[in-house]
Amino acid sequence: MNSILLKEVQLNGKLCDVLIEGQRFSRIAERIDVPADQRIEAGGKLAMVPPLQNMHSHLAMTLLRGYADDMELFEWLEKHIWPAEAKLTHDDVYWGTKLALLEMIHSGTVFVNDMYWHQSATLTAVEEMGLRAAIGFMYICVPGGGVLESNRRANEELRERASNHSARISLTHAPHAIYTVNEKTLLEIRAAAAEDDAVLHIHAAETVREVQQCQAEHGMSPVAYLHKLGLLGPKTVLAHCTHLSDEDIELISASGSMIAHNPVSNMKLCSGLFRFQDALQAGCRIGIGTDGCASNNNLSMLDEMKFAALSAKVQSGNPEAGRAVEVFRSASTAACQCFGIDAGEIAVGKLADAVLIRLQEPGMIGDHNMIANLVYSADSRVVDSTICDGKILMLHGEIPGEEEILEKCRAICRRIATHNA
Repeated sequence: MNSILLKEVQLNGKLCDVLIEGQRFSRIAERIDVPADQRIEAGGKLAMVPPLQNMHSHLAMTLLRGYADDMELFEWLEKHIWPAEAKLTHDDVYWGTKLALLEMIHSGTVFVNDMYWHQSATLTAVEEMGLRAAIGFMYICVPGGGVLESNRRANEELRERASNHSARISLTHAPHAIYTVNEKTLLEIRAAAAEDDAVLHIHAAETVREVQQCQAEHGMSPVAYLHKLGLLGPKTVLAHCTHLSDEDIELISASGSMIAHNPVSNMKLCSGLFRFQDALQAGCRIGIGTDGCASNNNLSMLDEMKFAALSAKVQSGNPEAGRAVEVFRSASTAACQCFGIDAGEIAVGKLADAVLIRLQEPGMIGDHNMIANLVYSADSRVVDSTICDGKILMLHGEIPGEEEILEKCRAICRRIATHNA
C-alpha cells in the first residue's frame, strides 16, 4: 500500500503531520513518525486545503483558446466554434484534454464534469493524468431528427471503453441544451440516465434568446420545461442558469438539482449574471465551473471563485453576497455531493484529495483569513503540490510529462490555425 507522510503542514490554522495510506487519509496528529514511501517536508510553510472541483467544462477546447473571442454566443458557436470542432480528431481531443488537466493540476483542481466530443479520448487522458472526472455521453440532434450519428458512435465507443474504467471516473448523460436536443430525445435520455443511475448534465437558461425561444415554443421557461419533462432532480446538473425567475429558482431548489455557475464565461459572452445569492438563500445546490477555454480563457478555479464572489455582489447590489466561505464551499465540495465522492475535506477516513498552498507567496499575506486569500487574491503560483486519490500529481510545481503535452498541443494549434486561415 502506497503511503505519503506530510510533515509540519498548516491545517485549519494549526501545525500538524498528515499520513496518507492507500487512497485515504489515515492519521492526522501533531507528530507522526512512521516510515512512508514518500515524505513531504512542509516546514510550516505549506497549508493543506481541500482541492477545487470544476462542475462544468469542455476540456479539449484548450486547443481553441483565443481562437474566436469577443462575440455573441450563438454567432460564436455556429459560425466559429462548431466548424472548428468538426475538424478535431480523436488524437487532438486526447492531447487537448491532457493540456486542460495539466492546467487544472497546476491551479489545484482534481475533479471536472466534462461535456465534449471524442469522449473515449477524454477517458484515456483522465486515466493517465490521475484526476477525477465525470465524462458525458454527448447528445446533439439533427434539425428535425434524432441524435447525430457521430454522437451515437462516440457514445457507444465511450461505453465500450469505460467498461473497466477507474473508480475516479463516472459517466453522465449530457444533452447539450433544449435548443439542440428535441423533446423525444430528452425523454429518452432521462430514461437512460435513470437506468444507469447517472448524473444528467445540460446547459440551461444560459441566454435571453434561449429563454425567449422556449417561451415561444413551449409557453414556459427552460427550467420549467425541463421540470415538465421530468429532467430535474438530485442527479441533474444545470450549467449556467444566468436567466432564472423566482419560480425557476423554486423548482431547482425543490428538485435538488445542482447549478453549475460559470461566472467568467457568462461575463465574457455577455450571457448575464447568475442570481447567486438568491439561489443560495432559496436552498439551491451550487457548484462552480470554468466552462471551456474558448470562452473563459483559462481553467483556473481560483480565478473563477473571485469572479463568482464579485459577480454575486454586483448582481445583487449587496456587498455581503457571495461570501468567500460560501464561494469556496461551492468550488470545493459540490461535486462530492452530486457525484458521491467521499472527499471534500481533510479528515481521517476520507479519500486523500488535497492541495498544498504556498503561504510565503505575496498573495497569501496578510494571513488573517486563508479562505478569503484563496478566493480574492490567490493565483496558480500559490499551488505547490496537488494530490488526488492518494497519489501526488504535482510535487513542488513539477508534473511529469508536461513538456511533451505542451509541444504536442502547440503543433495541433498551429495546424488548426493553418486549416482555418
